[in-house]
Amino acid sequence: MQDRYFSFEFFPPKTAEGTEKLRNTRAQLAPLKPKYISVTFGAGGTTQQGTLDAVLEIQREGIEAAPHLSCVGSSRESIRAILQQYRDGGIRHIVALRGDMPSGMGEIGEFRYANELVEFIRAETGDWFNIEVAAYPEYHPQAKSPRHDLDNFVRKVRAGADSAITQYFYNADAYFRFVDDVRALGVEVPIVPGIMPITNYSQLMRFSEMCGAEVPRWVAKRLESFGDDRESIRAFGLDVVTALCERLLAAGVPGLHFYTLNAAGATKAIWQRLKL
Repeated sequence: MQDRYFSFEFFPPKTAEGTEKLRNTRAQLAPLKPKYISVTFGAGGTTQQGTLDAVLEIQREGIEAAPHLSCVGSSRESIRAILQQYRDGGIRHIVALRGDMPSGMGEIGEFRYANELVEFIRAETGDWFNIEVAAYPEYHPQAKSPRHDLDNFVRKVRAGADSAITQYFYNADAYFRFVDDVRALGVEVPIVPGIMPITNYSQLMRFSEMCGAEVPRWVAKRLESFGDDRESIRAFGLDVVTALCERLLAAGVPGLHFYTLNAAGATKAIWQRLKL
C-alpha cells in the first residue's frame, strides 16, 4: 500500500489584507508538510490571476502547488495559454474541473465537461501535469442519476486523470460505497476524501445546500442548538470531523484533503487529534 498523503486547499485572496492572512495561514500549516496545496479557481476566470499569483508564491516557498483549472466559459486557446503559464512557473499538478456557469453568461464555452478538459490537457502537455479531478460520494447535484454520475467520473479518469479529490461529506459510508462502485467499473486511481472542518453553522449549511453535500440531521440539529456559541460549535465540529477522519484512515484511505477556507486553526486541531 502506498504512503498516505495529506493536502490543503485555499482560495485566492482578493485584497491585500486577505493575502497577508493567507500567508499567515500557510506559515502555520507548512510545518505539517502537506504533499501539496491547491488553490481554487473562480468561475469564468474571475480569479485566474489570483490563482496564478498564489500558486507561484506557494511554489517559491518550496511546497508543491496545484491550481484548480475550470473550463466552463473558456476557449481552447485561453486554457492553452494558462497551461503554458503554469508550465513556465514549474507547476506540475492541476485540479481539473468543469466549474459552474457564471451568472449572466449565456455560452458554456468550448468545453462542456471536465473529461474534455482532462483530455485536452493530456493532448497539449503529455505527462507534464499530475491531473486530479473531482468525485462526488453523494453524487453531483446536477447528475441525472447515481449511475450517470458514476459514468461521468469514469470518463474523467479514462481521459487521463491520475487521482481524485471528493466533495466534502460527513457520511463515511457514502464514500466507501462510491469507491466500491467505481472499483467495480474498473477504476483504480486513488480517491482522496475531502474534509471540511466545522466552525460556522450557517456557513456550513449554505455551502452544503449549494454543493449537494449532506449534513446529517443529528449534526445539523446539534449545531443549530448552539446558536451563537462559537466555542461550542467549534468543539462539537472538531469531535465530528475527527471521528470521521479516524474512521476513514482506519479503513485505509489514500490520504485526506482539507478544505481550510484560508484558516489554520481547525485543520491544525484535527491534525493534532489524529496524531498525524
